[in-house]
Amino acid sequence: MPKRNDLKSILIIGAGPIVIGQACEFDYSGTQACRSLKEEGYRIILVNSNPATIMTDKNLADATYLEPITFEAIKSIIKKEKPDAILPTVGGQTALDIAMELHEKGVLEEFNVELIGANVKAIKKAENREDFKISMEEIGIETARGGFANNIKEAYKVIEDIPFPIIIRPSFTMGGTGGSVAYNIEEFNDLIDKGLAASPISEVLIEESLIGWKEFEMEVIRDSANNAIIVCSIENLDPMGIHTGDSITVAPSQTLSDKEYQKMRNWSILCLQKIGVDTGGSNVQFTVNPIDGRMIIIEMNPRVSRSSALASKATGFPIAKIAAKLAVGYHLDELSNDITKQTLAAFEPTIDYIVTKIPRFDFEKFPSASGFLGVQMQSVGEIMAIGRTFAESLQKAFRSLEVGLDGFHPKKTEYRNLDMSKIRFASAFRLLKVKHAFEEKYSIEKIYEQTNIDPWFLYHIQNIVKIEQYYKKMKNKRINTSDILKLKQNGFSDQQIAIIYKKSEDFIRNFRINNNILPTYKVVDTCAAEFKALTPYCYSTYETENEIKPLSNNTIIILGGGPNRIGQGIEFDYCCVQAVLGLKEIGYKTIMINCNPETVSTDFDISDRLYFEPLAFEDVMNIIDLENPIGVLIQFGGQSPLNIASRLQKAGVKIIGTSPNSIDLAENRKKFGKILKKINLPAPKWGTALSINEAINIADKIQYPVLVRPSYVLGGRGMEIVYDNEGLKDYVGKAALVSGDHPILIDAFLEDAYEFDVDALCDGKDVFIAGIMQHIEEAGIHSGDSACVLPAYELTSDSRKKINDYTKQLALELQTIGLINIQFAIKNSIIYVIEVNPRASRTVPFISKVINIPLAKIAAQLATGKKLTDLNLNSHNRNGLIAIKKPVFPFNKFPNQKVFLSPEMKSTGEVIGFDKHLGSAFAKAHAGAGERLPKIGKIFISVNKLDKIKIIPIARDFQELGFEIVATQGTSDLLSENGILTNSIFKVGEGRPNVVDAIKNGEIQLVINTPLGAQSRFDEYEIGRASIRYKVIVITTISGAQAAVRGIRNLKSKTINYQSLQEIFA
Repeated sequence: MPKRNDLKSILIIGAGPIVIGQACEFDYSGTQACRSLKEEGYRIILVNSNPATIMTDKNLADATYLEPITFEAIKSIIKKEKPDAILPTVGGQTALDIAMELHEKGVLEEFNVELIGANVKAIKKAENREDFKISMEEIGIETARGGFANNIKEAYKVIEDIPFPIIIRPSFTMGGTGGSVAYNIEEFNDLIDKGLAASPISEVLIEESLIGWKEFEMEVIRDSANNAIIVCSIENLDPMGIHTGDSITVAPSQTLSDKEYQKMRNWSILCLQKIGVDTGGSNVQFTVNPIDGRMIIIEMNPRVSRSSALASKATGFPIAKIAAKLAVGYHLDELSNDITKQTLAAFEPTIDYIVTKIPRFDFEKFPSASGFLGVQMQSVGEIMAIGRTFAESLQKAFRSLEVGLDGFHPKKTEYRNLDMSKIRFASAFRLLKVKHAFEEKYSIEKIYEQTNIDPWFLYHIQNIVKIEQYYKKMKNKRINTSDILKLKQNGFSDQQIAIIYKKSEDFIRNFRINNNILPTYKVVDTCAAEFKALTPYCYSTYETENEIKPLSNNTIIILGGGPNRIGQGIEFDYCCVQAVLGLKEIGYKTIMINCNPETVSTDFDISDRLYFEPLAFEDVMNIIDLENPIGVLIQFGGQSPLNIASRLQKAGVKIIGTSPNSIDLAENRKKFGKILKKINLPAPKWGTALSINEAINIADKIQYPVLVRPSYVLGGRGMEIVYDNEGLKDYVGKAALVSGDHPILIDAFLEDAYEFDVDALCDGKDVFIAGIMQHIEEAGIHSGDSACVLPAYELTSDSRKKINDYTKQLALELQTIGLINIQFAIKNSIIYVIEVNPRASRTVPFISKVINIPLAKIAAQLATGKKLTDLNLNSHNRNGLIAIKKPVFPFNKFPNQKVFLSPEMKSTGEVIGFDKHLGSAFAKAHAGAGERLPKIGKIFISVNKLDKIKIIPIARDFQELGFEIVATQGTSDLLSENGILTNSIFKVGEGRPNVVDAIKNGEIQLVINTPLGAQSRFDEYEIGRASIRYKVIVITTISGAQAAVRGIRNLKSKTINYQSLQEIFA
């Protein structure tokens, strides 16, 4: 049937901030849905609180609300915009949950709004594990033995006939949050409590253990005429017991028999029919007992899922785009395949290659984490690699992770004695231990017994080991073309081959080129080359036929950001996409190189050509050799392109925009120190050290406290504030591991300073200051973890002028062409330069949206020679708006982690609060991050000496708003003396019950704590740890407390307004 004409406007709900379990795959799916429905002529209203996404760019929807995804906000926007329908299936669990709340509270009925893509009945059946279990049993699809419980008594009844181990899954959570495995009754009691607490409806599903079974996923798409296709089958290499988001996965599935595949396919479609998913994409998960073949359905998601992005990129089938069109009435046989333009969307994709996905973990950011994988998701990103064989795909995947691996081979420093008892436990790099086991001559049977990894995968891993060992043991090694070709066809990188032959990587590369051993490029076309692809993307292999020709001479390559990780997230993908759009706008052909399946930059129709390849020197150079671009852009993809920038430059590649030499100059503390001295700009005292003695001598000269960190890292990795020699000695050993041969950087720590971020554009002659952002948190917290305000809220005209002048001087001295980010600190009226990055920063999307100027887009154009004088930019037209960027943290996934903030970045994402009033913006930012400012209750206050006078009017304001005040003895005495009724409470270590006890007992609703010095920071750590665990907001600055007062006042008076970007910038 044709599209529905009774619908005029559609509200799309986004996924909010990036968190573990719900990452930027929903930026990709939401962006596709917006574009897909807008081209059909519908008016699109979008709500999302994430400023870092392409999805929230003003031109993507007709009304773009950068507002919190809360019931109050969405209801207010529905009342104002009056949409005909809501599409809740492309915003992850967040969008589904809010859609159900709108239904249950009568908002959909009140405003006559229809849910499309998934109906209420289907969402309830799929999301409620008990309803789902009953529904599957009614149609003869087997589920695991078990039952539901809402309390410990019910839980005991469920396990009467189920042996340990037992799986516990909380209802209505994402990313496996709160999920666990109980191996005994004592663990069971504790884990049931945690599971009930994690579930919003206090319900857990308790099931027999399926640990060790094989796990599969089916990506299914269905239309209202009951046409259904399997887009892709995905097999988890890791067995059951590991969250699918944390498992290495392979597409298409490799070990199912045809009979098993057909049964799984039929069950998937039957499941959608029974649940009532009338249109759109769904993910259905199964498990198979490897011993007897018993098949069980685990769960289904009635929406676009994390795996949908992987399936889309693996096959070329745009699931979210098609799902959006099906939601407005189209059938699969009425929609064309965008890649071939000849076939229909009703054709099931066929692929003639193997795709491997490997998750990326950041356990080093969370030292308390065990590093073992389980049913609760812990990965922060993922990569995807494509090869003609499993071996080739696997090797490329490991190379793509950007953790120092050249392929399926551990780093030299990480070769340890093999402990076969530990190989049983899944970990981030267990597969490297499996490889080690084969090198130690263990059999496939023995390794299978320990790991439950299917023998098919083990056989191919063993084969990689055999090939590698054959060439390593070869006597009188002589390099010949047939051997090199065989190694390349099995995925070995030039560096791996260089190690085998004891040569340099450059030697192997030159040998390959001289002997015409070059990669060929195949296309992802949905049809295994049965039809010609018009908009394909490409992957490399070593065969004879090249399926593509180079693009025209007018091409520029953009290097992407690789896998998401803490410190380098979706913000950099945003910049890459903007760079593509900017270059296309002025007539260039664009080529994207990236390996992240979750992102918009790897969508098939963003750039003129996409290479799904590792961002390693070898792979990038192979593409450059083929395409011969007029330039390569490295400044938008974060650290990933910078890791290979110098080698590319030495190889003769024309890098346009800011030179790698300038980027290196800013990173190299000694060289940068000379620049600051030359142009006479203040900086904290600093030094560099390569030994403990050097470090102590420098710290003595600078005077404690000092900020210590390794050089050349992103996200503040390894940064610490150190207060004495003992702390410094402890640090030096750790830093050496992070930084290799690079020195440790030691800076004077400016305690109690105000910090600022500046983003700017430079064309080599002129500088445009986009804005000055002020951090709300105190100095010593990584800029990525600190909330910041634009415009700066406490800055004199003189200081503002100096910051602008310093920014211009630094941008020009570093010969910046494009973006530059500078961090400043102000203490005692002196402005210090803290750090300079002449490249894209994580604040670029935030500031671009607030000032309505696409900075990354313009930066790409500047790199080609365009001038700022041609653009007539003005950053001051903000209509009096105040914006707050607030980070979001994954501490709920790491319950034993110290949750205090520090110079090392730990946040996974961010939200924005946007309003004409600072208080309202502050309240919105907290709501967007899932934190609600309290309207009533008890506030704990503890401030340092410098803040004691400033806290008096704030405490009085809180009291007038109806709050009860408790404080530490010194603060309590001060407030009482000034006429503010206050009760005193013990600090940590002073006595019991103390403030942490009060937080744990639910007596404190808000914490204001401004630490100064080593001991007070320890107190803050304990308070912060309890507060985050018990969902109590902690404010660590006077300015933050002032903003909180204003925010609560606005909340209580109900003066929060919601505006679209289109209204704001009309």
